[in-house]
Amino acid sequence: MGLRINDIIPNLTVQTDLGELKLHDYVGDSWMVIFSHPKDYTPVCTTEFGAVAQLADEWAARNTKVLGVSVDSAEEHKGWKGDIESFAGTKAGFPIVADTDLAVAKAFDMLPAEAFLPDGRTPADTATVRSVFIVSPDKKVQLIMTYPMSVGRNFAEVLRALDGLQRTYGQPLATPANWETGQDVIVALSLDDAAATEKYGDLDKKLPYLRFAKDPK
Repeated sequence: MGLRINDIIPNLTVQTDLGELKLHDYVGDSWMVIFSHPKDYTPVCTTEFGAVAQLADEWAARNTKVLGVSVDSAEEHKGWKGDIESFAGTKAGFPIVADTDLAVAKAFDMLPAEAFLPDGRTPADTATVRSVFIVSPDKKVQLIMTYPMSVGRNFAEVLRALDGLQRTYGQPLATPANWETGQDVIVALSLDDAAATEKYGDLDKKLPYLRFAKDPK
């Protein structure tokens, strides 16, 4: 079984194009977005990694590290980064895991149902699906997204979800559908009206169980 929300991620030691790292050490006191892709030198993946590279300032502003994963080798990652940077017009400074033994893909359940695992496989036989995991500083999975190989991810949505997680992390709050930073948030039912008002100010009560408050940020 793969990881679920609130599971602590395994503290794997992985090889990347930027050297060896341990996942827990890499997260440190930061947030982390780990995202897999099917294979180096493929069209959709190049656009996705380019999008991640272009968002470097946004990740930094959110105290968030990013980590790519592929079944290809570190040397292949190094070569492919030249294409990513050429396409994106910026440096791709984040590491990409060389998951040639599938340790990360298996631990995070990043393989499609028809993955071919025995010896003699090629990267094409075990291409990972497009998964996204957002991990909090306590090393726990906070969000999981999974896309098929044919659909490129929307990293503006990854940022939006990260903002929502950081706003509600450890707080009796939630975000409504289509929430964006600065919009009102939902107060959890664990607080009665008096406690919610004391903590967050005036409430906008749409329903007895649906109470909005101003974004505390």
